[in-house]
Order: sequence, then C-alpha cells, then structure tokens
Amino acid sequence: MRYTPVLLLILGCLAGCGTSESDRATGGAATGAGTGAAIGLVGGPVGVVVGAAIGAGVGAGTGAAVPAQHVDLGPPPWSNEKP
Repeated sequence: MRYTPVLLLILGCLAGCGTSESDRATGGAATGAGTGAAIGLVGGPVGVVVGAAIGAGVGAGTGAAVPAQHVDLGPPPWSNEKP
C-alpha cells in the first residue's frame, strides 16, 4: 500500500509518451498537472490549483518540445523482440 503513489507516478509518466506532438503535449500536461497538484498539496503555500496549473504548463511545453525519437522506450520487456 505504501508503494501505490510511486507506482501511479511511474505509470503516469509512461502514459505521457506518444508518437505525435499533440499526444506528447497532452500526456505531458496531464502528468504535469497531477504531479503539480500533489506537490502543491504536500508543499503548502502554493496550493493544489496553482501547482496543477504550473505542472500542466511545464508538462505540455516539455512534451511538445521533446522529439519522438527521444521518447522511444523500445519493445516492452515481455516481448520477444530484441532492442
């Protein structure tokens, strides 16, 4: 139970990957908003809403700026393909 937030964060980061620029920007915005809200909740003075807004902006900008070839994670570990 204690590892659930870490697992959700990792899965959220992996779900933020995409092949098109709009996919990466949307996934980055969603991941950044969630992360920013969590940090704002724990961090205190900034707050959840402001943290989510800042995280969404940074995530969308980062997702749109990163080229698709830099986000290629290769074949999943359970497949028989070699990287």
